[in-house]
Amino acid sequence: MTNSNPWDSDWEVSEPLARALIFGQFPQLSSMPIKLIGCGWDNVVFRVGDEYVFRFPRRNVAVELIKKEGLLLPMLAAFLTIPFPKPVFYGEPSDDYPPFLGYTYVPGTFPKGLTDGQRASSAVALATFLKRLHAFPPQRAREHGIEHDHRNLLDIAQRKEKMQTFLSTLAVHISEEDRDAIANYLGQVVIDRIRPREVLLHGDLHVKNMLVDEAGHISGIIDWGDLNVGHPGADVNVAYSFLPPQARQSFFHAYGEVDEETKILARMMAVYIPMLLWMQAIDHKDEEVAEEARMTIRRALADE
Repeated sequence: MTNSNPWDSDWEVSEPLARALIFGQFPQLSSMPIKLIGCGWDNVVFRVGDEYVFRFPRRNVAVELIKKEGLLLPMLAAFLTIPFPKPVFYGEPSDDYPPFLGYTYVPGTFPKGLTDGQRASSAVALATFLKRLHAFPPQRAREHGIEHDHRNLLDIAQRKEKMQTFLSTLAVHISEEDRDAIANYLGQVVIDRIRPREVLLHGDLHVKNMLVDEAGHISGIIDWGDLNVGHPGADVNVAYSFLPPQARQSFFHAYGEVDEETKILARMMAVYIPMLLWMQAIDHKDEEVAEEARMTIRRALADE
């Protein structure tokens, strides 16, 4: 199969296939109901009973990522201050399908349509979470096969070029106001590279990998397949993408002040990731995600 989009699948993971794989390897779960609860770029997710979720790679690239999660997440338990899925069931590969993982279920919903007040209520919790995660020894992560800067975060010029290509794709689908806002922002990015800094990153913090409770307060961080060692600005993007401008001071007070390069990368990732989500949402005709991506970009570009 030739994939034309980065979200196209290499395997179709149906409920019957998931059922056969889970119950075949973990018969103690066979009395539990199975329900499809999500399909991301890399994985298909099924809930099993009330206690567990299973993630199945749908793209070749996701196989190594899920192995990485299974290895490193147990080591992170002492560092993490927001609930996360804990690996419990390690599915073995077969002739027909690669390895898969079963985790503890983390309750919550995706943070769509929250008020600024609800978002601001999580500023300190998110900052504390990232401060602790970024304190994990990066050398220990590398010793267990975690990649270094696989997204080439330091090359701002290259990322800006990619975003201009994304904007060309989006331009025919979005309003002139949104197009101009993104174009004006990209025109103001004049730095080509930033200096290296190394911390352990979640690597993919956005609306589909964060959970909130009924009050809209952050209650879980999921999908750890992009764990890597790189520049903290990649994760600090939440200060711009998730939080409204008036909550950023509280975030940085709790996380610790950062330099201007970190803020440049953080804001860039806070626009880059939702641009990708927006393109995927248009491709899938998902108006809800498209609107969330649009509002995320508007929030990211708003000044304090």
